[in-house]
Amino acid sequence: MKYVVGLLLSLFLSSPFAADEFWEQGITEDRHQITVYRSASCGCCKGWIAHLEQHNFDVKDVTVEDVNQYKQKFNVPPNAASCHTAIVDGVTIEGHVPAQDIKRLLTGNHNTRLLTVPGMPSGSPGMDMPGAPKHAFTVFSVSSDDEVGKFNTYSNY
Repeated sequence: MKYVVGLLLSLFLSSPFAADEFWEQGITEDRHQITVYRSASCGCCKGWIAHLEQHNFDVKDVTVEDVNQYKQKFNVPPNAASCHTAIVDGVTIEGHVPAQDIKRLLTGNHNTRLLTVPGMPSGSPGMDMPGAPKHAFTVFSVSSDDEVGKFNTYSNY
C-alpha cells in the first residue's frame, strides 16, 4: 500500500506541471498583476499559470463556468481563441503566450490590445509536459485597430 501511495504522489508532483527548461529563460524581476479566466477542469491552464508565476507575475486565478463569455467581453476573435483568457495592464492575453513575450510587450510602446497563441500547441508553456512534442507556433498581436501581426515565432526550441 505504501508503494502505491508513493507512486501516485510522485506522479502527481512530477508532471503535468513540470515545465520545459526552455521556458525558464528570460526571467526578470519585473512584476505585473494578471487575471486569468479559466475552466476549473483545465490542467494546461494551471501549467500556464505556474509558468507566469515563475516569471514573477502576480496571478489572480478565476475559475469560471463559461470562458467564452470572457472571450466575447474582451473581443477575442474565434480564430484566435484558446482555452483561457487573461488581462494584464489592459491587454488581453489569449492562450499559451510565453511570459517573456507578455513582458516584452508591456515594456515597449505599443497599441496592442491582444496577444494570442491560437489553439493549444504542444510544447508551449503549459502544454510542455515531459515527453510532449515541441510543435512550432506563432504568437500573434492584434492592434487596437484590429491589424494582425506576428509578434514572435517559436520553432526548434
